[in-house]
Amino acid sequence: MSMTMTQKILADHAGLKEVVAGQLIEAKLDVVMANDITGPMALPIFKQMADLVFDKDKVVLVPDHFTPNKDMKSAENSKAIREFSREQCLTHHMEQGKCGVEHAILPEQGIVVAGECIIGADSHTCTYGALGAFSTGVGTTDIATGMATGELWFKVPSAIKFVLKGALQPYVSGKDVILHIIGRIGVDGALYKSMEFIGEGVSSLTIDDRFTICNMAIEAGAKNGIFPVDEKTRKYMKQHSKKSYKEYQADEDAEYDEVIEIDLSKITPTVAFPHLPGNAHTMEEINKSEKIYIDQVVIGSCTNGRLSDLRKAAALLKGKKVADTVRVMVIPATQKIFVECIREGLAEIFVEAGCAFNTPSCGPCMGGHMGVMAKGEKCVSTTNRNFVGRMGHVDSLIYLASPEVAAASAIAGYIANPEKVGDK
Repeated sequence: MSMTMTQKILADHAGLKEVVAGQLIEAKLDVVMANDITGPMALPIFKQMADLVFDKDKVVLVPDHFTPNKDMKSAENSKAIREFSREQCLTHHMEQGKCGVEHAILPEQGIVVAGECIIGADSHTCTYGALGAFSTGVGTTDIATGMATGELWFKVPSAIKFVLKGALQPYVSGKDVILHIIGRIGVDGALYKSMEFIGEGVSSLTIDDRFTICNMAIEAGAKNGIFPVDEKTRKYMKQHSKKSYKEYQADEDAEYDEVIEIDLSKITPTVAFPHLPGNAHTMEEINKSEKIYIDQVVIGSCTNGRLSDLRKAAALLKGKKVADTVRVMVIPATQKIFVECIREGLAEIFVEAGCAFNTPSCGPCMGGHMGVMAKGEKCVSTTNRNFVGRMGHVDSLIYLASPEVAAASAIAGYIANPEKVGDK
């Protein structure tokens, strides 16, 4: 029986020789993760099932959404997972000032690697597919079950194969790729399917590009996104993890619901307009209409808060000033990235340009803090969702873009083409 990459991982973790799309299986888990919003909700359910987690090495609780705590409720939530982590003697004890945003810190600390079956109580857990793992978001009851038993039921997904060709042009990154794809197939175009990326174009993408693409697979409705393991993947895992891993490849005759070819060289800077990630517009289209003036820019998040993202933004902002009408939040995704920004002089560039340079946090991404918007305001954000009221008032507007588009827009005061600002 021929299987996709995702199906092979699930079959192994279910102890089966083969699985088919639609089949219900019970699979063993390698990592179970929750944060300071979802974790506290899962704990009472867990305590009805077990006294101890199934494996202290495999359960991770990350305070990142409302940290630094913005009010008493968020403080209580952080306290709950902090105390649980200590009581359970979890190996990976996460704390504010010592970690970062969950989907950046887990790969950085080598907690997730290729071939694993990973669940997280956060929809963007699909990020880790960039390393060749099956990784997906689940609800709090499922997280509690995973923490207690180390197993969980799944319905095996069918798949869409994305064949990547060519290489990205200057000022184009993984964010533009995934916005292009979602714009093409729609926000439900991959509903409960695996988005599997192959082709010679994969080798031209950085690991950070792949993290970004897999991170937003959920915005197309996908169960997961996944890339094959190559030399870049192996190099990343060697640098960050001591865990053993297993590489999987889809069978050549695996069945897919659809095969979509993507020429990376033809993708241009792309922006998702309100109120859907699939409302994608190229910079060429944007330039033909009236200027879209903005009030705020956010550069960071689990989607685009990695060091390469901040380097790209800084390269455009260096020696320039943020428009007088715009406020900018720059939020490194982890403490390690924060420190590296200081060492490389990126923090100084951001501050001198007129940006607020903040501690790692999900913060403004879901309207938590550190960048909530007022009525009628517009924001260019490197985050992953632009739903109504996502970053504040229901009458505010969010435009999703790459770090380079965000930086260029911060300088111009309106949504701008980074090609016009940079010198590549």
